[in-house]
Amino acid sequence: MAYLGEEIKKLGFGLMRLPKKDNVIDVEQVKEMVDRFLAAGFTYFDTAWVYDGSEQATREALVDRYPRASYQLATKNAAWANCKTREDAVAQFEESLQRTGAGYFDFYLLHNLGGERTKAFDKFDMWSFVREKKAEGLIRHIGFSFHSTPEELEDILRKHPEVEFVQLQINYADWENPAIQSRACYEVARAHGCSVVIMEPVKGGMLANPPESVQEIFRAADKDASLASWAIRYAADLDGVITVLSGMSNVEQMEDNISYMKDFRSLTQKQRDTIQQAQEAMRKIPLIPCTTCNYCAKVCPVDIGISGTFNSMNLLTLYRNKESARGEMDWLVTRHGHKMADACIRCGQCEQVCPQHISIREELQRCMEALS
Repeated sequence: MAYLGEEIKKLGFGLMRLPKKDNVIDVEQVKEMVDRFLAAGFTYFDTAWVYDGSEQATREALVDRYPRASYQLATKNAAWANCKTREDAVAQFEESLQRTGAGYFDFYLLHNLGGERTKAFDKFDMWSFVREKKAEGLIRHIGFSFHSTPEELEDILRKHPEVEFVQLQINYADWENPAIQSRACYEVARAHGCSVVIMEPVKGGMLANPPESVQEIFRAADKDASLASWAIRYAADLDGVITVLSGMSNVEQMEDNISYMKDFRSLTQKQRDTIQQAQEAMRKIPLIPCTTCNYCAKVCPVDIGISGTFNSMNLLTLYRNKESARGEMDWLVTRHGHKMADACIRCGQCEQVCPQHISIREELQRCMEALS
């Protein structure tokens, strides 16, 4: 099925986690991956101005080697990244054109909207800029990537009907996750008639190694299917999806993804039931029952990043990956301007307003011990 007039297979090549050699992008391996990807009939490539070296590697591996009409290229504008003026933000577009040599972008996104980051695009009126570039033929489709609440997504799409697509974090683990709200965000986008590009279908690789109880369910259903394949096919099966981005880092990952996405068909009812069983198994794993309502944050006298800390701890419990959990805590707590749990003065005001009756002080102590 075509979306936005484009016939695109449901697997997209995310160019954020490219293979490296001696800490530099291995362009020769990227060329091989691009060749295999295109040979299998896939055409969607996704990069960004902030992905270090990615746009340049895209030029070497793709743009300089293939006809421009044989693929779709998406990149992104990060107006929140050290831009002091509108000219700074606009310059990113011209720099992306120069780095990639693409001539135009099939899909151009305002990058990572949500909270304070959204304000940067409003401040510099990047909305009118992308409309102008579309009118000039330098952008074919306008969209944005998004990491925030469905309420904010609703507000943005109501104000900007020119948006044609939204890039959302969607996977079977986050579908009902209160910290991500994949389902609710997806439903808002579709209600506004927007097509969807899916990012993080394998949750940064963590669903390639989900909890053991989940692995057992998938292996019992199909011993030959990779664990990652269940996650990507789940995302691709949703209505209105342009493509599902996979941040492939080597040829082996590329080949695995191609093997089950080359001739993708909708999931059978039995396969959907299997994924539902996996979701139920994940829900049985004992997690901190935080719903990210953030009532606690409103009364905390020292601004502890409580819900962000709890979400990070839940990530550690589910996937046993301390590095990823600490990265999540850095993002949700430190980079959002909150204090770490060790700054807690144990006043207890948070516990008085918590609808879930969480022993917040005890849990914060446990989180710090586990994540330190």
